Amino acid sequence: MSDTLRCGLIGGNISRTRLPLALDIMCRAEDMSLDFTPIDSEGDDAFDFVTTVDMLRQDGWTGVTVTHPHKTEAADYAGRAMDSGAAQLGASNLLTFGPGLAGWNTDYMGFIAAWQSVFKNRGPGAVAVAGAGGVARAIVPALLRLGARDIAVWDIDPQAATALAKRCGRTVRAVPIEDAARAIRAATGLVNATAVGMGGHPGTAIDPDLVGPQTWAFDAVYTPTDTAFLTDAASKGLAILTGFDLFRFMALETFRIYTGRTPDRATILPRLEQLRPKE
Repeated sequence: MSDTLRCGLIGGNISRTRLPLALDIMCRAEDMSLDFTPIDSEGDDAFDFVTTVDMLRQDGWTGVTVTHPHKTEAADYAGRAMDSGAAQLGASNLLTFGPGLAGWNTDYMGFIAAWQSVFKNRGPGAVAVAGAGGVARAIVPALLRLGARDIAVWDIDPQAATALAKRCGRTVRAVPIEDAARAIRAATGLVNATAVGMGGHPGTAIDPDLVGPQTWAFDAVYTPTDTAFLTDAASKGLAILTGFDLFRFMALETFRIYTGRTPDRATILPRLEQLRPKE
């Protein structure tokens, strides 16, 4: 193999990530090798995002992918080096180091591609979003681009929800967490943009008793893919978009940005599908 992609993943509770497997599939298809290092910040009181990324840059990495809870830190680190298409999002899940620093958001690109793959030309309608952190900063603007007519968002940190709504414009409104039930009942679609449901964070961020009248649901969590939230939504007839659907397209965009090479979707997507978590 002629070229090596040297990268990794920074985040909390990342032991079950499929990202290195996905990147390896694409590297092999392009006659490349992969040197991947996970950096799990969970429980590491000494972890410092800026110091860590500085070290990776000095060590000659191609770049690093960033997940919960460090996406806003990644955007702050990139600063004016954010890709123009992602600069308004306030969150980054990918930093590349050469030539020059750049910040990207492949969650935004990946969500739009995943939506169009699964839901085709369906419009999102009115959407209720639990969570206003890093992933929500990508998903909410993506929903707007797809034509959402109204988006209500709430968070355990009310200021985060207010800031997201202000960033996105009049179609997005922050609601107090105690008013979330009203927004859920009025919604066409439901989104979990929190970490609730992933490994280490069991449960559901959306009350199951309120799920049913809506038509679709999306959970950003993909390990496991069949979260309690999506399992309940599917049992009540909602169309489902999974975090793994997003992951596949996010991985494609990530590889393209890391390497400058665009894998053939018809070939690679079925291979990535084999990585879907079974549990």
